[in-house]
Amino acid sequence: MTDPVVTRFAPSPTGFLHIGGARTALFNWLYARRFGGKMLLRIEDTDRERSTQAAITAIIDGLSWLGIDWHGDVIYQFARADRHAEVALQLLADGKAYKCFATQKELEEMRETARAEKRHARYDGRWRDRSASDIAAMEASGAKPVIRLKAPQDGDTIVEDKVQGRVVFPNKDLDDLVLLRSDGTPTYMLAVVVDDHDAAVTHVIRGDDHLTNAARQSHIYQAMGWRTPVFAHIPLIHGPDGAKLSKRHGALGVDAYRALGYLPAALRNYLVRLGWSHGDQEFFTTAQMVEAFDLPQVGRSPARFDYAKLENMNGHYLRAMADEELVDALVTTLPYLNGGAALQSKLDAPMRARLAAAMAGLKERAKTLNDLVDGAAFLFADRPLQPDEKATAVLEAGGRGHLAVLLPRLSQLRDWTAAAAEGVVRAYAEETGAKLGQIAQPLRAALTGRLTSPGIFDVLVVLGREEALGRLQDQARLQETA
Repeated sequence: MTDPVVTRFAPSPTGFLHIGGARTALFNWLYARRFGGKMLLRIEDTDRERSTQAAITAIIDGLSWLGIDWHGDVIYQFARADRHAEVALQLLADGKAYKCFATQKELEEMRETARAEKRHARYDGRWRDRSASDIAAMEASGAKPVIRLKAPQDGDTIVEDKVQGRVVFPNKDLDDLVLLRSDGTPTYMLAVVVDDHDAAVTHVIRGDDHLTNAARQSHIYQAMGWRTPVFAHIPLIHGPDGAKLSKRHGALGVDAYRALGYLPAALRNYLVRLGWSHGDQEFFTTAQMVEAFDLPQVGRSPARFDYAKLENMNGHYLRAMADEELVDALVTTLPYLNGGAALQSKLDAPMRARLAAAMAGLKERAKTLNDLVDGAAFLFADRPLQPDEKATAVLEAGGRGHLAVLLPRLSQLRDWTAAAAEGVVRAYAEETGAKLGQIAQPLRAALTGRLTSPGIFDVLVVLGREEALGRLQDQARLQETA
């Protein structure tokens, strides 16, 4: 009987939850769900100077917004420092670790020698087999040692990685890593291993920048006689040009993608396709992701972030959502969107109903929630509207004259419907010999302040008789005073 799958997402709270971290969390979450296991959330806050509560809050909020949950309480690594130290001291007592009194000057000389010889810097093991009397003398002088692991010096360390395949590390290139610093605090390398072991983590899924760490951490597992977890190191995300992902490529925090108006379901779908494939399928429900996800389908090459593809995918999700569901998503996200707070203050029950009625037309032109906010601005506008430059030009070039004629005819409509309004406008166009668009554009300019909007006859209905006629009257009056 195999042990249940346990994965973990273990970010450092030194900044926002970036897009690469979000994808790592998603892969861990999907794998655990795929095999009926659980994902843990561990905050690796041992770097006390750089770890912040604001970053922790941003990580938890970002995961929650993406719809990625975790099993049990959040684990805080720093709170387990005594347990980490206990393991280091056990290794020391068992002769599998040793005290090292090398000074900073000596360590720098080792690095300089390595640079001169064009090889990787590594600790040379000078305190590995020192006598008890040498160690006692240093302690008597008040020197504070670090504790280093006695790593294997010969042969190879092999990592059978579920993504990278079989990776071989010559042990001569892997030095004796520090377990405890001279002030008694544990290092990241030790803390990660102890935490993963104690939490019964079976699969470590993380970025391939940790691949060498896997070899070094394997030595700690071996020294303690613990089972090494399955490793899966996923390639990092690059920009469209193949360079390391930067802010200009879209390397923002998850909170920024919410502010840019992306839906969590769309971002999840986009992230799962960054480096993982399931045939030619592009769009996945969450259930489909869980059913299909597995590590062998993760590629070894860096995934390329494509902002346009993300935007198009988000547009697909917007159009596929039911209108009322999309209204709910928009209202929930308004505080984070450009101009959203101003709209939020006007969103009473009648205005929400007006927004819902307009949503079918609005979402056809939108790729993000910010596009929806921008497109819906005319619904919230106060009278008299201030048309933009292009709309003003249409109104001044004879448009207000058309409005002055249409206004009384529209006012006489018994049924305020799109079909009825269109009949009035078409009849007037035929009467004047004008094209329908020549009449519709002044209407659009007067009703929305722009020359782009949902269908103009739908706009008339969504605004309602009183508001629509009032806006037309405002512009027609300017014709009277001209």
